[in-house]
Amino acid sequence: MEYFPFFMDIEGKKGLVIGGGGVAAWKVGKLLPFAPKLTVVAPFILPELLENPAIACKQRTFKEEDLDGVMFVIAASDDPEVNAHAAALGRERNLLVNVVDDRQACGFVFPSLVKEGKLTIGISTQGASPQVASALRSQTAMAIPCQIEEILDYLGQLREYAKEQIPDTDRRCVFLKEAADLCMEKGSPLTEDEEKSLLEKQEQAGSVTLVGAGCGSFDLITVRGLNALRHAQVLVYDDLLDDRLIAHAAESCERIYVGKRSGKHSMPQERINALLTERAKQGKRVVRLKGGDPFVFGRGGEEILALKKEGIKVRVIPGVTSAIALPAAAGIPVTHRGLSRDFHVITGHASDEGEGFLREVKALASLQGTLVFLMAFTHLEEIAQELMQHGKKPETPAAVVHGNFDGSLQTVRGTLADIAEKVRREKMETPAVIVIGACAELHLCNQ
Repeated sequence: MEYFPFFMDIEGKKGLVIGGGGVAAWKVGKLLPFAPKLTVVAPFILPELLENPAIACKQRTFKEEDLDGVMFVIAASDDPEVNAHAAALGRERNLLVNVVDDRQACGFVFPSLVKEGKLTIGISTQGASPQVASALRSQTAMAIPCQIEEILDYLGQLREYAKEQIPDTDRRCVFLKEAADLCMEKGSPLTEDEEKSLLEKQEQAGSVTLVGAGCGSFDLITVRGLNALRHAQVLVYDDLLDDRLIAHAAESCERIYVGKRSGKHSMPQERINALLTERAKQGKRVVRLKGGDPFVFGRGGEEILALKKEGIKVRVIPGVTSAIALPAAAGIPVTHRGLSRDFHVITGHASDEGEGFLREVKALASLQGTLVFLMAFTHLEEIAQELMQHGKKPETPAAVVHGNFDGSLQTVRGTLADIAEKVRREKMETPAVIVIGACAELHLCNQ
């Protein structure tokens, strides 16, 4: 059963609470700040409820006519049969019903609430763990600035001012979002100078920011990259990105999936370049979110050259590349004192060029450092054979790493002589990183 978190106006609306003990009192306490007209019905009612002038109390058993004219019902008595009966009658009348300790009978549930003036935050685990909801409520409450009421009053007034100053809806949304972010960051409303600076910023031309998303897990993006994502008006993103990362974009942000992935492209690179240019020329703040690092076989340089040719302002925020991070997760450093003083990152994406790729592998055979191959998984055996044929010893350590930082990591270790067979035996899948050299036999982590 799923519950959608509606925020409803219950001021002046009639609500019935069946039960007069501690649980009922707790429910009433949560409702009173929202000013409903509450009636409490129970043979026994706590003094704190009886003495509250905002509550109508009836010290008797529940009757069906108590449901007349009410908007919602809370069955919180200590008698499960009474609660079930009241809930059934309420559902027959299409009333909103909440039943204590019976989630299946509930048409709505009570969230763990944070309320500070105009700010109301509801947290629910659908009854699975009120303790988790309570813990999150405490954490959320601690993050709220002391001047939240002043901030909300200011931002409410700013909306009307922004309508006059920024006719374009998209730019106005960005302005209001940045104003809200700045208010929350400093814990108070903006000064006149800060407000003026933000307005001037909205008048500037569009731009594109290339952001490295890191490899796999959403929390490997940099703080700067995440901030750029949150402020994007247009998000152009690749395949193999964590959905939890995309969710950080604003609701008003235009999301465009271009599906770039080794071996298959849902949109040609030239069209991506044109798309970035087009949106930037519309005055939009564009974020080009790319897996790993934009400049490590991400074709980021091509995109920047195309944008600069059109006079578009561009910046780059680097990311964590799988060439280093994925081996590290498996306990394999790409350099290590006494073993490897250098490393080389090679793409296997050009492997369909035949002899051109093989000539490159031949040249690599003489290097003493660590060799890291990306997008070369389907050519593992070919790479190993060429390296051995041109001077690498068959017993040279090799490893192949596949997976993510979410516990799905899979590592196969061997030598140039047997790594391809071991990988076949383990039925490893792409994408994967190939590491060759002395460092590949190290196990520096617990994975």
